[in-house]
Amino acid sequence: MASFSYNTAAELFPAAIRKKKRAGFAYRRFGTAAEAVRFAIEELPADSLNGAYLQVEEARFDQSGIRSLYENEAFPLPRRPRAPEPAGDNTDADAA
Repeated sequence: MASFSYNTAAELFPAAIRKKKRAGFAYRRFGTAAEAVRFAIEELPADSLNGAYLQVEEARFDQSGIRSLYENEAFPLPRRPRAPEPAGDNTDADAA
């Protein structure tokens, strides 16, 4: 992935969702791959991302590839802060 450029134009193609009359999103073209990756991870519902793919020049990236691009330290855009994970146990409550 060393030669990947986040500044290259990219296309994001929706997954085919048979249960719905239309997909959760339509085809979109982005000025940069970084914008497309950020949109896919931060804006798309999970069912739309599953099966969608990103095309950057001749390379295609599926859901896991898109996520890898987003999590890569070279990703140039600010990431949305992660939502706090729900606590499995309540450590503030005292046992009665």
